[in-house]
Amino acid sequence: MINFINDSVALPELDYKKVGNWIRAVAAGYGFDTGEINYIFCSDERILEVNRQFLGHDYYTDVITFDYSTSSRIAGDIYISLETVGSNAEQIGEAFENELFRIIIHGVLHLTGQADKTPETKAQMTAKEEKALTLINNMNK
Repeated sequence: MINFINDSVALPELDYKKVGNWIRAVAAGYGFDTGEINYIFCSDERILEVNRQFLGHDYYTDVITFDYSTSSRIAGDIYISLETVGSNAEQIGEAFENELFRIIIHGVLHLTGQADKTPETKAQMTAKEEKALTLINNMNK
């Protein structure tokens, strides 16, 4: 079950059925079923609070992923700051929805085991995000 939850912000306007199908398709492409995945859309202040409380980090971020996956099924809580997604989209000249899709799938890729801490793994993550974005864009056709 994939849930989309608002915490201190309004839910973004998305076709949630399509997004859920996309998430399941991407996970399947990496050999995983989907268990319970909760997307919690929140403000910058809320994600900062989560970052401080659970990770001991004192900075803003666009996404925090808590992984509850098993060997064959991904599951987790994925916090997304809509404010940071918006400012990032503006900075790179990207549409808000496209940047939001990137961050949504970024969390899923973490759940499948993809890291992004080194330049090499970050480049791999970006390539996998691009591949997933192509998939959702083709779902629109």
